[in-house]
Amino acid sequence: MAGSINKVILVGNLGKDPEVRSAQDGSKIVSFSIATSEYWKDKMSGERKEKTEWHRVVVFNPNLADICEKYLHKGSKVYLEGQLQTRKWQDQSGNEKYTTEVIISRFKGELTLLDSRQDGGGATFEAPSEDGKSESSVIDDDIPF
Repeated sequence: MAGSINKVILVGNLGKDPEVRSAQDGSKIVSFSIATSEYWKDKMSGERKEKTEWHRVVVFNPNLADICEKYLHKGSKVYLEGQLQTRKWQDQSGNEKYTTEVIISRFKGELTLLDSRQDGGGATFEAPSEDGKSESSVIDDDIPF
């Protein structure tokens, strides 16, 4: 097999409203965190256990950024596909820190809103491919996208 694959698929809920900021070129960048949880029954006690992981997501695609800004809010359920990326930065004390994020770039990635129609969800949006073609499909025809 030639090359390698860097693809992340997550289904989870937003922990808070998305944060929108502008890049130097004026394009929107949206970031948010989603929680994914797994559940199991403890064999010793019989009680239900839960483990939650938090994932930071950054959207660079301008069309998907608009969708995030308009329709996502704390608690929204989403399906997303992106790539893992780790970046190095310095905190206020000058210490080096590392952050790993799920990136939905300008040309790769997918975002599906899984909430009910009343919540403005139920649609899939894909980033255009590198050749500029994009496909977006609406799961629910009653949603005004």
